[in-house]
Amino acid sequence: MALRAGFLVISVLLGLTLGYVTGGGEMLHAVVGAGFAALLSGTLVFLEISFMERLPARTLAYGGIGFSLGLFLSGMCVFLTLFLAPHALIRLVSFATLLIFPYLGLTLGVRYGKGDDKDDTTVTGLNPAGRFLTPKLLDTSVIIDGRIADLCETGFMEGDFIIPQFILQELQHISDSADSLKRVRGRRGLDILNHIQKNEDVVVKIIENDFPNIKEVDAKLVELGKKLNAKILTNDLNLNKVAELQGVHVLNINELSNALKPIVLPGEMMRVFVLKEGKESGQGVAYLDDGTMVVVDNAKRYIGKNVDVVVTSILQTSAGRMIFTRLREETDRDVLSFARG
Repeated sequence: MALRAGFLVISVLLGLTLGYVTGGGEMLHAVVGAGFAALLSGTLVFLEISFMERLPARTLAYGGIGFSLGLFLSGMCVFLTLFLAPHALIRLVSFATLLIFPYLGLTLGVRYGKGDDKDDTTVTGLNPAGRFLTPKLLDTSVIIDGRIADLCETGFMEGDFIIPQFILQELQHISDSADSLKRVRGRRGLDILNHIQKNEDVVVKIIENDFPNIKEVDAKLVELGKKLNAKILTNDLNLNKVAELQGVHVLNINELSNALKPIVLPGEMMRVFVLKEGKESGQGVAYLDDGTMVVVDNAKRYIGKNVDVVVTSILQTSAGRMIFTRLREETDRDVLSFARG
């Protein structure tokens, strides 16, 4: 703050001096020079503050208005003192308003804008290290899924979790469903929210923002994401695609889970339990502990048994990872045949 104030003072004094010298000693030219210097230096300081703190557009607007009003008031003070109070000391005090009023207008405007933004969205903020934290909107699927609570426990998630009222209403509707399965899922979602609220690393905020003209909950969530400049936390693939098409950043829990799965490479061997028949003729299907599907060629006859397999290829999709393998005995037989010529 002291550095910025010093920069403004020096700029105004230089503008005053240059205006006085280039204007042949006329005070009017000195005032114009000081005013121009205040405008230029104040604009630079305002841009620097805005860039460093990543202020929202509304806050920038209030800051600009405050700065303009301060500059206008300081100009009026200087203009009036030139004619009504010719004393040198009074003029000197009036020149100080070229620094004080624009800067006060800027700071008060920014502070008022921040408070207004907070009352409207209650989502933005800085962490203790001063880094800007993007708010995160939680959709129904990721709340019911429950893994987000585990992520919060690890400390990887921080900042504000925003729960729109229409998401709570959907959870309430699911928990009151006549279908017992849906009812359990809805109550689980409410329990997960209660668990997250108790975590000190995150702040759960419930907001009333709604879009009455939009019927679908997913569409409302995307619009709210655009309005708040927030990220959407989900594991819904369709919502993921729609949000990204409209420029809303998405954090997909399934994609995170896939990224953390153990990496296997073609040629590696593993032992799996063949659980069921695959789609293609003769195929068997197994699953790893993390839920990854393993397709085994010619393993239909081994359903219900453990077999050794060799990885042939890996298919990564947004819905998950699939590992294609073949029986180790077949691979060994092919290698032996090739060695014998």
